[in-house]
Amino acid sequence: MRLSELVGKEIVNIVNGARLGVIGESDLSLDMETGHIQSIILPRRSNFFNLWVDKQNIMIPWENVRKIGEEVVIVEIDQGHLNFQRYSV
Repeated sequence: MRLSELVGKEIVNIVNGARLGVIGESDLSLDMETGHIQSIILPRRSNFFNLWVDKQNIMIPWENVRKIGEEVVIVEIDQGHLNFQRYSV
């Protein structure tokens, strides 16, 4: 599958049905030697209260992707134990 085929697909958590973001508004971490995707990096959604606070990203390991459909990517993650990392430009 090409990266261009993933762009625009909604990411949905199968555990609770939460919509986490859209590929294209996110980043992908790649293994430079093999070209395989290591993880999806989603920016946290901002609201008025955290507009000026450092944004954090949600990192979803590629092995947590369960299904890639026509319109959505289904992932299985426990959102209580997400791996947040500081957003760096």
